[in-house]
Amino acid sequence: MNGLFARVFNKRPQPRLRHGRKRINLALQGGGAHGAFTWGVLDHLLEDGRLVIDGISGASAGAVNAVMLADGLARGGPDAARQRLADFWRAASFDGSLPDRQRAVIDRLMSFVPAVTSPVQAWVDTWSRFLSPYDLNPLNINPLKELIERFVDFEAIRGCRELRLFISATNVHTGQLRVFSGEEITADAVMASAALPYVFRAVEIGGVPYWDGGYTGNPPIFPLLRGTRSPDVLVVQINPLMRRATPTTSKEILHRINEITFNSSLAAEMRVIEFISHLLDRGELTSASGEYRPIHMHRIVLGEQKLLEPGNRLNNDFDFFQTLRSAGQAAARDFLSVHFDDIGERSTIELGTKATANAA
Repeated sequence: MNGLFARVFNKRPQPRLRHGRKRINLALQGGGAHGAFTWGVLDHLLEDGRLVIDGISGASAGAVNAVMLADGLARGGPDAARQRLADFWRAASFDGSLPDRQRAVIDRLMSFVPAVTSPVQAWVDTWSRFLSPYDLNPLNINPLKELIERFVDFEAIRGCRELRLFISATNVHTGQLRVFSGEEITADAVMASAALPYVFRAVEIGGVPYWDGGYTGNPPIFPLLRGTRSPDVLVVQINPLMRRATPTTSKEILHRINEITFNSSLAAEMRVIEFISHLLDRGELTSASGEYRPIHMHRIVLGEQKLLEPGNRLNNDFDFFQTLRSAGQAAARDFLSVHFDDIGERSTIELGTKATANAA
């Protein structure tokens, strides 16, 4: 055990910050159009100004939010990051200014899981039985790269030493998690993280094909723990761990299976963190030697509410985005009001199996 966990939980120096500010890491889930909730969370955290972001991890649409945030921070600080996020979500809305080809791609990125009763779902159900993205798009025309490069200065992100960025993707051949960081952060890496296999062709990087990062790291936590100074991780969770109702129709069952699949990697990482935390609490591991350190986990969750109806994942009207943004701002405001003093001191959520029971 000393190999993996010593690297993951290795204690790192954390310089003091002035004026009561605290360091934190952000882990951003994918969630299609519901990523506008994450936009709202980030907007308020940046406006509040009491948190210094050490690292960001993201998967799928969460990776898009992550690079927008990182771009703004690298080029102009919190105000620039707020503007960059606002510009992207405005452009991504139905009445935004994207060209038609980019509009088609962003619509599919924002859909994440097609609406249960939507025409898009019917189209996917029909054509996916016969045609794959390789059949429907033989020239592999994907303007997502052009769209991402329009908004993001990747050289600025790679040159920013005060911020670490991690983007997850899934190796198609091995099924294993791949985390891109440092010089590996490119538009291709973001495309790979958002490459839903029934919508987009696998994105090849270095001769290796990758699919959506949500399958194996949604979002990845461990890279933040071993790659940054802060022991605190704030997860912005879009997909609910629990549903009160039992799905009965085939489409409801498929939707719930997708939710469980896209939460499984996060649940696994939380169980490992819970295990190590218990060993530290019982004195079976010690942080005094500097080999291990306590990890503080926090969460802001959209939750199970009307905004999370499956059909809304296809809703890219700007008014809907604004509604989600306002919900995210309110959730972040509530989190800071209740838990700011806990940051740097303790976790504010139950981990592992207890977290599942309390996450709805």
